Amino acid sequence: MRYIILKYTYDKAKALGVDIKNSTNPKKKIDVFKNGIKIASIGSISYSDYPTYIKTKGKEYADQRRRLYKLRHSKDRSVPNSPGWWSDNLLW
Repeated sequence: MRYIILKYTYDKAKALGVDIKNSTNPKKKIDVFKNGIKIASIGSISYSDYPTYIKTKGKEYADQRRRLYKLRHSKDRSVPNSPGWWSDNLLW
């Protein structure tokens, strides 16, 4: 099943100055590009993310999941330009 990139993520990508497309890696959601060069594949296709939770379960539930995600990934999401950083900034 192919991941549907929502407006939330497109808006975040635009603000960060990158382009995003569905990932060519079947285990990932999104490929991130800067100046036409792929810099990361992010988001496991096996898990939901903030905009998906908002759409399917509501904002309150999504906010809880976001808080837990940020706690769980506190180390990898703080390394600039790493896949964890891009995932935190685009999907959460």
